[in-house]
Amino acid sequence: MNGYESTVAIRGMDGDYPRNVPIIAMSANAYEEDVQQCLDVGMNDHIAKPFQPNELLAKLASYIFRDQQ
Repeated sequence: MNGYESTVAIRGMDGDYPRNVPIIAMSANAYEEDVQQCLDVGMNDHIAKPFQPNELLAKLASYIFRDQQ
């Protein structure tokens, strides 16, 4: 199962958690259409490889602490 299939499966599960858990793609496929495909299947965000550790940490923090802002 790839990331797209996994996302569709997770989003299709019953309950609030599967619909709301943040899913962030990390891929070397970073063209606009690649990012859009991630969003279209239900992912929340995309990080292109290679990535900067601070970029990853900032993006993770934005989802971890989103309800506290």
